[in-house]
Parts: sequence; structure tokens; C-alpha cells
Amino acid sequence: MRKIAIIGGTGDQGLGLAMRFVQAGLPVCIGSRDETKARMAVDAIKEKFPQASVTGMGNTQAVKDNDIIILSVPYKFMVDTLKGIKEYLTPEKTLVSLCVPLASNVGGRPTQIIQPWEGSAAEQAQGLVPEGVSIVGSFHNVCAARLQDLDNTVDDDVVVCCNDKEKRKEIMELASRVDGMRGIDGGPLCNARIVESITALIIGMNIRYKMPKGIGIRFTYLYDI
Repeated sequence: MRKIAIIGGTGDQGLGLAMRFVQAGLPVCIGSRDETKARMAVDAIKEKFPQASVTGMGNTQAVKDNDIIILSVPYKFMVDTLKGIKEYLTPEKTLVSLCVPLASNVGGRPTQIIQPWEGSAAEQAQGLVPEGVSIVGSFHNVCAARLQDLDNTVDDDVVVCCNDKEKRKEIMELASRVDGMRGIDGGPLCNARIVESITALIIGMNIRYKMPKGIGIRFTYLYDI
């Protein structure tokens, strides 16, 4: 597995993913606009995993030094974050977008989606990165609370969408390294429109069923993966 950086790794979902990857024995870099916050996140991880291979640094250095770049920031910060790192993105790197265009980013409800002109946040991101860089849409539907509940497995399927089949396969394999998680081939990037919208559905169901740690999704009868 290539080196992983989580941009926005100080947030709940990014930190949860970092913990799960570290738990799986993978080296992780926490990227943040604030290096002090990145180092604080590293300290939090090392409290739970003292031998972890985890570092913290600014976003640009994190992108320079690593191969799989996971963009885990609120949708309202996605464009500015990409503008800040785009000159360091090269075709051999894999850029993963977790961003979901929830209406709460513009003062609405988190149970609703706003649709970017391009169709999805992932497709919007694809239009902002240098030519030759492929965006992968994935990890949208995994609840942060479940990720940080390290005493239990993450009982989730993770749908992976990308136009580049090799990068899609790489992130499917990464997801499957987490105990209880399974990477699912979601096809081309345009399918991220559907996957991102599931997040709003899940948030609404969490509210209605009073699930503070959140529910997950599984695709049944899918065995040959």
C-alpha cells in the first residue's frame, strides 16, 4: 500500500479514518492548514496506538510527501483546499474525495443535498485538478462515530467510484484493509452523484431511528469480491 495522507485529518471523519488505517498497520500522514492541529491529532492517535507510524504536517507538504491523498473536508472548504494543493497533485497520485454537498453547507438541512453543476462534489473536484489527475469518490457514507469506536469493527460497505479502473481498485483494497469494511466497485465517477446523496438519506435515518453512532450500508448477496 502506498503512503497515505488525509487532508482534513483533524476533523471527525478524517481522524476516524486515520485511526482505522493505523489500526490496520498502515502509515498515515495527517494534513491540516494548521500544523499545530495536525500534531495534536497525531498525539491523539499515538495515545491509542503508541507504535503507530503517523506524522502531522501542513497540507501542501502532506500532498508532496504522499501518494494516496484523501480529501476529508466539509464541502464548503473543498474548492479552496484544492486550489491550495493542486500544484502538487500529479497523475501518479491518487486523490480521494469524501466531500458531500449537504445543504447544511449553505445554511440548509443536513438531510438534503445541493447538486453542483457538474453533478457531484467529486465531479466538481475533477474539474479543479490538473489534467491527468484522477479523482476517486469514496468513504462518503461511513459515520465518523463508527470509525472512532475502535472497540468494534466498522460494519460497512464502501462504494468506490472513479474513471480510472486501477485507482478504483487501489482504493477498494485500501477500504478492505479496515476490519469489517469492504470496498465495492461503484463504477465511473458519475455514479458519485448517487453515492453522495445516500449520505443525506443516512443522516435523516439516524435522526428518525435515534442512532447517535450512525447506521451503515451493506450490499447483500455480493460474494465474489
